[in-house]
Amino acid sequence: MLLEQTWRWFGPSDRVTLRDARQAGATGIVTALHELPAAVIWPVERIQSRQAEIRLAGLEWSVVESLEVTERIKMQGRGWRADVENFTQSIRNLAACGIRTIAYNWMPLFSWMRTHLHEPAPNGGYTTRFDVLAFAAFDLYLLQRKGSEDDWGEDLSRAAYEYLARRSPEEKEFLQQTILQGLPGGHRSLTLQKTNELLEEYSGLSSEDLRSSLREFLMLVCPVAEECGVKLCIHPDDPPRPLLGLPRIVSTADDLQWLLQQYPHASNSLTFCTGALGVRADNDLLTMVRSFAPRIGFLHLRSTQRETVYLEHIETFFEAAHLEGDANLIGVIIELVKEKHRRELIGDRFHLPFRADHGQELLNDRERNAAPGYPAIGRLRGLAELRGAFTMAERLLIDVEQECR
Repeated sequence: MLLEQTWRWFGPSDRVTLRDARQAGATGIVTALHELPAAVIWPVERIQSRQAEIRLAGLEWSVVESLEVTERIKMQGRGWRADVENFTQSIRNLAACGIRTIAYNWMPLFSWMRTHLHEPAPNGGYTTRFDVLAFAAFDLYLLQRKGSEDDWGEDLSRAAYEYLARRSPEEKEFLQQTILQGLPGGHRSLTLQKTNELLEEYSGLSSEDLRSSLREFLMLVCPVAEECGVKLCIHPDDPPRPLLGLPRIVSTADDLQWLLQQYPHASNSLTFCTGALGVRADNDLLTMVRSFAPRIGFLHLRSTQRETVYLEHIETFFEAAHLEGDANLIGVIIELVKEKHRRELIGDRFHLPFRADHGQELLNDRERNAAPGYPAIGRLRGLAELRGAFTMAERLLIDVEQECR
């Protein structure tokens, strides 16, 4: 098994190029046919065309991120089974082209969420941030979601009101657009009205309802993935907490354990994201990676720094440098190298791709105006640090094995 260095690329319009990715040391590309809307079958010809473009740059399309799951599927709304059929046909087409790692998520309505895209980082540069007060202010006073006052409580609602009162009209507009326009990886750009309409469609949906629809989805798609030799790798919730009154069910060790039990085969695997899972102090990343290592199909390696915890369950945090912050990435990497050796001993040659997930904007990254969270130099630094950490862990484990003989 090979730990493969990969790089996320958002297609030909990405301001960070394939040439940049290769110079950063990546060998594999993580991308999608972002130009196609959700629920559309990915034609073999379009997949092969994108593959050829990537190969021309001396790289390989290693991972699909993301093959989008529609809201109809998550809610089991009208037409959801047709969407699942298209999803499974895309799996078949990708497998026919040799692409066998597919990442997806089960976050209702919004994918990963931040309130600030260019916050000053502690040691210079800029980073992304999720500020609970800013998000509560959006929910309560910009979106004006029904029931939001009950979710946030009187004290936090008052603090959010005061927070918003101190913002300029331009800052309020930027906060609204940051949340509604969507972050990289999605197909959606919403208005306040459309968001409230979609929330109304989700009204009354419980965690058990969302689990039930996920279970049925897995029963339909995993046999196809298993037949095709594909790993479907679900991404954890980011942040790993309910938002906008919507449940999130891929946030904790118990959630991951439940998920993997629904279809106990490698076709039902994890995108193990240390940044998303590490936001919660009650998620012990080392224990989790030891427990779930055999079912990890794709790795997002990054760290976040928790700041303030509100209501005892929702955190303000920012994206830290990859080897800093709350996530013990050195410990995680040592465990991953152990898993690499274990798989090699049993003859498992399936590549385990990892990428330096997100990155701080450093040096002239701001001038390039890349997708939020995906700068060139910040990710180059992150990938270099991770590469060094993996090399160190390999050497350390070899030395330990030799000493034990």
